Amino acid sequence: MTESNKDKNAWAWVPSLYFTEGLPYVIIITVSVIMYKKLGISNADIGIYTSWLYLPWVIKPLWSPLVDIKSTKRNWFLGMQLLIAIAFLGVGLTIPLNNFFVLSLACFWITAFASATNDIASDGYYLIALSEKKQSFFLGVRSTFYRLSMVTGQGLIVVLAGFLEEHYGNSEKAWSFTMIITAVFMIVLTLINLLTTPKVEDNNAVIAEEKVNFFDVFITFFQKKQIWMALIFILVYRLGESQLVKMASPFLLDTTETGGLALSTKEVGTIYGTFGIIALTIGGILGGIVISIDGLKKWMLPMILALNLPNLLYVLLAFWQPSSVIFATIVVIIEQFGYGFGFAAFLMFMIYVAEGVSKTSHYAIATGFMALGMMLPGMLSGIIQEAIGYTGFFIWVVIAAIPGIVLTRFILYPADYGKKDKE
Repeated sequence: MTESNKDKNAWAWVPSLYFTEGLPYVIIITVSVIMYKKLGISNADIGIYTSWLYLPWVIKPLWSPLVDIKSTKRNWFLGMQLLIAIAFLGVGLTIPLNNFFVLSLACFWITAFASATNDIASDGYYLIALSEKKQSFFLGVRSTFYRLSMVTGQGLIVVLAGFLEEHYGNSEKAWSFTMIITAVFMIVLTLINLLTTPKVEDNNAVIAEEKVNFFDVFITFFQKKQIWMALIFILVYRLGESQLVKMASPFLLDTTETGGLALSTKEVGTIYGTFGIIALTIGGILGGIVISIDGLKKWMLPMILALNLPNLLYVLLAFWQPSSVIFATIVVIIEQFGYGFGFAAFLMFMIYVAEGVSKTSHYAIATGFMALGMMLPGMLSGIIQEAIGYTGFFIWVVIAAIPGIVLTRFILYPADYGKKDKE
């Protein structure tokens, strides 16, 4: 396959492929928190058990070389997307049962492993199906549609659940139907990817990294310069955010007597699905633009501050507990914009860490450490919140951001990394 053929019809498949990659992740990690909260599960249990669902993304480097070696990446991601749809259907069907928590978690575990594998295959396919020039061009497109899928899950799907709660007056029935509808949506997305993604690997288009020995993938990764400092930075970059993301929705949904804002499911979904999506998208696009103009070095500190400083506003919300939804909406807008803007630097740094031979597998290893940085703090988030209340918890979230901010002074990378060539 020639370089020119590589980029054919990229606009037809890049958006849908990365939308499909992001949707299962946000449902497993974020929407499950809202669902279990509305179904009566405690914050401590929500924090512990939904954070364990990060584990497949943590350990996915263990089988990422197999995705390179066995079958095609297209076959991998199509198969995993179908399995995700089936597992979501299982979640919907088990919710009405007495032991729904254990059974639905088991289905989410299947979905999490399939989603992590889908991530590996989709990212690897992206590297094969596009030339280097187009990989750079579509980086913003794939990131935008990934974020759109996350807000679709956290916004529109939650709004649907809230509407069904009001219609049926029953959270179990509402969330059961919501997950079944989500499964059908995943099947539609899988069919779209089946029809739009070209069979680029059929013509022996095998990249050199697939020839690397399984163990050499890990050896070469941990031999990179200053790799341990880089991994520590990846672990703590979102140390505060990793805890906030678990307790933000319970805080908005909880009663005022328990320190929450007592918003409805529909209100929470609407906030994230309308204003949140606009702020997140603008922040992400702007982050990519400024890095392409000035390089990563200039924007690393401002971006990690943008990601973490808005968390101070949650302290004010928890202390004040305003009755109007407007104040919560403003805070979410600012926080989502800061997250989109700040995550651009994080993504670019992980791409830098993965540079060189076996970059598909090395990127999977880097994202595995990223997931570990979300899983471990998230497991403790509910316990900490129940121990010190929402106000104390959000103060702790702000403090937890300090290690990542300090480490920006010590990590090494080219100052102009990510800067667009003058051409």
